[in-house]
Amino acid sequence: MISVTFAQLQEWISLFLWPFCRFTGLFLIAPIFSHSSVPHPVKLGLALITTVVVSPLLPPLPAVPLFSWASVGIIAEQILIGVTIGLIVQVVFAAIQAAGEYIGLQMGLAFATFFSPDSGANTMILSRVFYAFAILMFAAIDGHLLMVEVLVRSFDFLPIGTLGVNASVFEHVARFGTVVFSSGILLALPVFGALLIVNLTLGILNRSAPQLTVFSVGFPMSLTLGLVLMMVLTTELGGYLQRLFRVAFNMIEQVLLAF
Repeated sequence: MISVTFAQLQEWISLFLWPFCRFTGLFLIAPIFSHSSVPHPVKLGLALITTVVVSPLLPPLPAVPLFSWASVGIIAEQILIGVTIGLIVQVVFAAIQAAGEYIGLQMGLAFATFFSPDSGANTMILSRVFYAFAILMFAAIDGHLLMVEVLVRSFDFLPIGTLGVNASVFEHVARFGTVVFSSGILLALPVFGALLIVNLTLGILNRSAPQLTVFSVGFPMSLTLGLVLMMVLTTELGGYLQRLFRVAFNMIEQVLLAF
């Protein structure tokens, strides 16, 4: 008859529980996995399957009782690591959506919004187009698999139970949030700048010839020119997104080292 002690049972549960929390934190916030169309049981199932595969390869776990405050702290650390990795990649997608909003405002499409179930708010149509393009590009380069690979490798240089709260980690993540504005403006700048020149020209024309109905001409002109420039922009969008994803993964490496 096989007998299992309570200490052995705690050790077995800890072997799967703590890595499971790290994977769960990633799958609940990372792009593609965190989309509203993916049910929560599927996310938890993916985290469970990945944990079962990875757990036998992990370094030795700390001798911490499962039902203790130290164990609660370890669980919080694991969730924080997974959430941090997913949040950094989400910042890149926020920058891409911001670029779509900048272009949409300049094209006069600020009213073209609809409800987005994944964000729970109204978003511009161009922002959703850019987001869909970025998701497809991210999946095409296996970015979702790279995130999982980075998280699996993090167990080697960030073993479970050996971390501490480092304030510089939050500073790194907060500073990386500037990518939303800098990269978003850089992506939208070709279209945004050209449309700004057109609007300034129409404004000067309206001042010099008030009897000319510039507004009836300006909107279709801005919309048509914006669509043409968008076609030109999409030819270079793939390379720009790949560089942006590379920046995100480099930032993930820096943040994990900061832990």
